[in-house]
Amino acid sequence: MCPKIQPRRRGLRIAVWSLVPILVVAAGLVGVMLWQNSYDMDEQRVSIRHGGHTLNGVLATPKDGRKRHGLIVYVHGDGPINATHDDGYKPMWEANAKAGYASLSWDKPGIAGAPGNWLDQSMDDRADETAAAIAWARARPDIDGDRIGLWGASQAGWVLPKVAAKTPVSFVIAVSPTINWLQQGRYNLLAELRADGASAARTKAEITKSNTTRRLLRRHATFEEYVTTMGGDADGMTAGRWNFISENYTADATQDLRALRGVPVMLTLAGHDINVDTADTERVYRKVLDTGGALTVKHYPDATHSLLKQSIEQSGLKTTLTALFSPRSLFADGFLDGQHQFLTDLGQGTDATP
Repeated sequence: MCPKIQPRRRGLRIAVWSLVPILVVAAGLVGVMLWQNSYDMDEQRVSIRHGGHTLNGVLATPKDGRKRHGLIVYVHGDGPINATHDDGYKPMWEANAKAGYASLSWDKPGIAGAPGNWLDQSMDDRADETAAAIAWARARPDIDGDRIGLWGASQAGWVLPKVAAKTPVSFVIAVSPTINWLQQGRYNLLAELRADGASAARTKAEITKSNTTRRLLRRHATFEEYVTTMGGDADGMTAGRWNFISENYTADATQDLRALRGVPVMLTLAGHDINVDTADTERVYRKVLDTGGALTVKHYPDATHSLLKQSIEQSGLKTTLTALFSPRSLFADGFLDGQHQFLTDLGQGTDATP
């Protein structure tokens, strides 16, 4: 029997030892992933009461030992977004913490178990929600109520100035912000068609469809009327989304931006933005805000609408691997440093009382 057992044991030992390098590499990769996704800040879940509902939030604070910090309140863009934006906000929160600022964000209504439905909100509703969060923060002993600012992306462009009209803010960081809903929609449609290499016939058909949708919105058509007009093809549109668009399609930030005059504003724009017409956004921001001398404009030529590097966002695999093993590298070169520098230049990064 022994001569038969020995070769089996040797084979088993060889198999085990051949797995050792693989296990070592795997453990190393897991270690790198855990290290890269650990951030130099403290995080806590918080609850904010607003209008009979609760906002489920996350408050990220610096680990600098100080008793009070300034605060950046995050205003999401479009879509079903949770408090951390699936951890995508965390590199920014860490940069804020290094500048001495806490960060506050919350799940949109209906997301991650939060009550309500974000599709039922108007831009004014979103502004009221944000103002309530600021009021909550000002009542906290660890937040300096005189140093609270806003960060907002894309759709937040309609919300940020409305918030500033309701409650004082110390600064605003606007990332790829929108100006006019209908103009943005047309720009996005044409940009995506160009990116797809659409034919002239397809482009004409899509514009005709868009014009039909606009006419339906102007006469307050129901979702059922929309579907019927489109020949029974909703093309991904839902009743909730239709109602959300019907409520907000007239949004335009031009006049509201006047509430930001005299407030330090950093306008952040991407070079490969097919969602927002950045040239028009910059023109409007400069026209309304430049006279006060408080506007800073930052351009990131290699960035997409979300301020990720275009070379990474173009590949789903690259995006996933970078998010796992080097999440800070997702963003365009200089983006995180630019936000940190803006906060530092405010001269209000940390409270003087240890």
